[in-house]
Amino acid sequence: MTDSETEQPAKGSTRAATAAAKRRRLTAAAAQVLHEKGVERTAIADIAQAAGVPVGNVYYYFKTKDELVEAALAEHTAHLAALTAELERDPDPRARLKGLVDAWVSQRETAARYGCPTGTLTVELDKRDPGGLDETAAQVIRGLLDWAAQQFRALGVPDPDGHAVTLVAGYQGMSLLANALRDPEVMTREGDRLRTWLDSLA
Repeated sequence: MTDSETEQPAKGSTRAATAAAKRRRLTAAAAQVLHEKGVERTAIADIAQAAGVPVGNVYYYFKTKDELVEAALAEHTAHLAALTAELERDPDPRARLKGLVDAWVSQRETAARYGCPTGTLTVELDKRDPGGLDETAAQVIRGLLDWAAQQFRALGVPDPDGHAVTLVAGYQGMSLLANALRDPEVMTREGDRLRTWLDSLA
């Protein structure tokens, strides 16, 4: 086997790794820029700039802006999965739920500027594309509701699905108000209320 033949797989592997890294940067940038600017005000060039990728290269990975929106939603799903996996290291379901509230409150500055990443995107997509990408966005929220319901079920409280809705609605409400009032401390105060409520559950 010649030297050039032994180098080929390494070069191919390097190209594949570079392409995968570039796609990941674009996906993360899409999630960030779409959250900050919204779907209608975001241009593909904005996402390319945030990712540090030439605009022409974007189309190699994503043919349309809708595909970038889908990628951003996948990023939100992955972020939620990573967060809940980290929370599940604690054996106490009440502590997991309180940890979720802590994670929400830790993002209060961002929420005050832009609102909830998934919530704001879901509302915008529903107005723009009912029955399409809004359903994909709703799946992210359903995933959060399902996880929260599992924790309430483990706590043994009645109506775990209803409690999950109350918790997530509390988050959506406080992030909306923090954004509307440009006041991150709304998240701090309402987060304290949610923790107190969780502690009060038998």
